[in-house]
Amino acid sequence: MPLEYKHILKFLENSNNERNNSEILSLLINRIRDLCFKECQVDRIKCTLTPMCTRRYLLKLRIKNGLKMEDLPKFCYSVNKGVIERYFRGKTVIYKPFDGYLYLIDFLDIFFHGDYRKLNKYISFKNWSETYKIFNERIKNGEKFRYYKTENYILIKYEERLHIIFLNKGYVLCNANRESIQDSELIKGIFKLNATINFPEVSVKEISSKLVDLRIKVPYDIISKISIEFPKMKNEDIDNNHPDNYFWNTFPDDLIKLSDYCKMINLNIDNYGDLLLSLIIDNKKYTHTYKRIQDSLKYRDLNEIIKIVSFIYNKFYVIWI
Repeated sequence: MPLEYKHILKFLENSNNERNNSEILSLLINRIRDLCFKECQVDRIKCTLTPMCTRRYLLKLRIKNGLKMEDLPKFCYSVNKGVIERYFRGKTVIYKPFDGYLYLIDFLDIFFHGDYRKLNKYISFKNWSETYKIFNERIKNGEKFRYYKTENYILIKYEERLHIIFLNKGYVLCNANRESIQDSELIKGIFKLNATINFPEVSVKEISSKLVDLRIKVPYDIISKISIEFPKMKNEDIDNNHPDNYFWNTFPDDLIKLSDYCKMINLNIDNYGDLLLSLIIDNKKYTHTYKRIQDSLKYRDLNEIIKIVSFIYNKFYVIWI
């Protein structure tokens, strides 16, 4: 049987192999260096169209670990930046640059070109009043983005695409999609950002260092009009804008879908007869087989929660306030 990656991983896990581990990792580092600098980017057509690492993950590896521009394959990085910029401007791209990483100044150059040097200075020195002034002026002038700042991140949503500035790292995650979410601060921030856009009265609270509680209310005026018996209708007659149809036909499926992304779901009727839906979310998602299997929660998973909450809020809450 030939040597497989699992054999190497098992070998590296053994602390008694420390000297040999160092040799193996040196071989790996040298191979990565040759792959990036001597094989891939020297062939510019190949580097542009079919890079030798899938979706330029070796570029991501360098940026996320704090390496500077001089330590990157520069042509590969320029292609990465160019694809992100073309996608932002609605031009044809060779691939959709989901989960792409850029240094902060390059992100600002693409998305806030006229002010990017000032913004880079303000953000680097934590001058938030001047940062917000530029953001708000651009929004006032018709640019279609919203932003929300937490302690360690600035979240920027351009239309349907989320970009995350890591304030203590100096880099930006562009078009967040399949990357795993590391902490509840990000989860809360993403919900807060979307609340300002789609569901401002929905409560978003960080109830611990690991858990976020998202609460939405369906008023008694809606709940009291739902039939106590399953409505008889043909599939073509189902209209989710009607409370009867949604809460009998679709809401149970939405709860099952939400259970894949929530640690806990609570449904209660309060003293006013309103239905309260509470979603407790951590940075895990859950697959329901014969047992509940945990996996990392991803940015696209939060989008599924946001879609459902936004629908309930705009169809069955906002019209009554």
